Amino acid sequence: MKLFGNLFRSRPPVSGREALADFIDSQSAFIVQKGIYEYSRARAGHYAKVLFDEEGFAQSVEHARWQAFPLGLSMLGEMVNGVLASQADGIQRRQILDQLINVVLSVFDRYPVPPSIGEAGWLDMRRELAHRLDMAGGHAPKRVMDIPDPLAEAYFAMMPIHEKLRGRDFQTTRNYLRVSLCNIHDELISRMDRAAVQRALIGDAAA
Repeated sequence: MKLFGNLFRSRPPVSGREALADFIDSQSAFIVQKGIYEYSRARAGHYAKVLFDEEGFAQSVEHARWQAFPLGLSMLGEMVNGVLASQADGIQRRQILDQLINVVLSVFDRYPVPPSIGEAGWLDMRRELAHRLDMAGGHAPKRVMDIPDPLAEAYFAMMPIHEKLRGRDFQTTRNYLRVSLCNIHDELISRMDRAAVQRALIGDAAA
């Protein structure tokens, strides 16, 4: 999973399959990790530094970020599909989605099985990710701000803070996902050569 530091390097155009995979990788990691870290710090308040230095809590954060990573991939995948599908016909939309699913799964497969998840759990997450992305082809593209809604509750439940201490923070977390994904969408639009990415994906489908 890409680290935050990668986001502050030069940002090349997204004009091919590998560049698209790198974008999805870094932004998926960013959206889920930032939410986990910021929420945990906010709930810990003045004790945040002490809490993050505790080995047990650090392990909980590590588990949460890997558990949430497929959710980030799902959101990014559906968002990218909406951008690419908006100017494609029916057959092309399905070809693009099929290849986009392969791209997203290739990002998932970049990483070894997290020890805290285990191989069986990791494979289940991969299957669920593929299923969610496939389902995105069964309806009209959503507004970007609505894409996180089906996943927001599951994401909130992954926070490494005891359930009794979370308070009524779900709406805040959902709004964070919405705003963050809209910002990522704007960055994608500014960096992506849509025609080149479509050609790359459709060409791979034809091959």
